[in-house]
Amino acid sequence: MRRRRLTNGELDEAAKHYDGPYRPYDIVKEVCVATGVVMLVAVILTILFSSPDLPPSTIASWSRTMPIDFVTTAVTELDGTSETATYGPPYNHESGSVQHIWFINLQKWLGVSHPINAPYDFVIQPLRMIPDQPTLQREVSAYRRASAKTQNAWTAAYTNALAKASARTDGPVAVPPGNYGPVAPMMSALLALAQSGGLDGDLLTSAQFYQTDFTKPLMFLEDGNALNDRATYQHLQGEQWGMMNETGSYPGQVWLWLYTFWYQVSPVSTSANVDALVMAIMGVLSVGFILVPFLPGIRSIPRRIPLYRVIWRDWYAGAGRTSPPPDPPPVGKPAPLREPAAAR
Repeated sequence: MRRRRLTNGELDEAAKHYDGPYRPYDIVKEVCVATGVVMLVAVILTILFSSPDLPPSTIASWSRTMPIDFVTTAVTELDGTSETATYGPPYNHESGSVQHIWFINLQKWLGVSHPINAPYDFVIQPLRMIPDQPTLQREVSAYRRASAKTQNAWTAAYTNALAKASARTDGPVAVPPGNYGPVAPMMSALLALAQSGGLDGDLLTSAQFYQTDFTKPLMFLEDGNALNDRATYQHLQGEQWGMMNETGSYPGQVWLWLYTFWYQVSPVSTSANVDALVMAIMGVLSVGFILVPFLPGIRSIPRRIPLYRVIWRDWYAGAGRTSPPPDPPPVGKPAPLREPAAAR
């Protein structure tokens, strides 16, 4: 017969008649000791395993340490051949990196939510914002008035010349003489703007009051080799299996291991739709984790593998502990006195 569940009032009344053993317990001391141990362990782990406190990657630092790479990337932005310019949604309407699974094409369905016009946003507009340089503004206007064929000829010639370019750290880029049209002075001005830190600010300009949208500077950086080289140095590439949280923080994004794991497994790793496949796999695994209490077999694992008996072995080791404890005395009636052991 199923026992009736006691109310809180009945349990409180029954507890008044407890005549078992008592043990002193200093909860204040317990809290102080636990806090001290946790703080000590946290400090030790932070010293041993925290992420390195590195300066952030910016367009200014990139253009100063890798000026040729910066200019090479800027030319691909100008002629519309960079990864960002050809990526597709959510940045533009191209189809370079559209991810889909069968008929599910979330990238196209959601559309362009962060529009980026790479030639205008990364090159033309920042150059237009440089004051007191009428010659530069005439060069920009000349480039924009030229035909697409002429523009491509200028950028192609300048790109080929960059293979023989020379530069000093935090200095200009020198290329062999050639027919580059206005591209050469435009790139020189853009490099100087970037090295001064002005381009970082220009790409953060948006309609909102707080300038916290780092999409444009991050995409510009990603089109070059700065982030890739830094990831390699910090052992964060896929084949290096590295993970790092925001610099200076512990313990790092360990929870990302399951996401990054699927990027290394074939055929996911070799698929053109790798991002969509990983999202689908993680979605299925997440739903399965939520439904664990309802999945036959899996929900019975704790009963089939009674690990709880190991954890509560002291309790189960007591006499008669395999059966439920007896009901407490009725409310209002005192508990019967136990006969002393000597009288038994």
